[in-house]
Amino acid sequence: MDRKFILTAFGYGILGLMLGIHMAATHNHGQYVTHAHIMLIGFLLSFLYGLCHKLWLDNSTSKLAIVQFYVHQIGSVVVLSGLFLLYGKFVPLETVDPILAIASITVFIGLILMTIEFVRCSRRS
Repeated sequence: MDRKFILTAFGYGILGLMLGIHMAATHNHGQYVTHAHIMLIGFLLSFLYGLCHKLWLDNSTSKLAIVQFYVHQIGSVVVLSGLFLLYGKFVPLETVDPILAIASITVFIGLILMTIEFVRCSRRS
C-alpha cells in the first residue's frame, strides 16, 4: 500500500504544480483553492498515508487498508474535480455544493479509517 499511496501522491503533486505554474504564467489565480487542495489532500495526505504504511503499518494490505486507500482516492478526486469546476466557474455553487460536502466527508472517513489502522497496529506492537 505504501507504493500505491506514494505514486498517487506524486501524481497529485505533478497535477497541483502544473496548475500552480499555469496560474502563475497566466496571472489568473482563480484556482488557488483547487491548487491548495490538490497539494494538501492529494499530495501531502496521500504521501503521509504512504509513510504510515511503510514505517508503522508494515505495508499492510488488509481489507481495511484497501478500503481506506480507495475511500481516500475517490473522495479526493471528487473534491478536487468539484473545486476545479466551481472555481473555474463551470458549475454554480448550488449544483456542486452537495457533491463537495459528500466528497469532503468521504475524505474525512478515509482519515478515520487510517487512524483505526494505526491504532490497531499500535496495539499489536
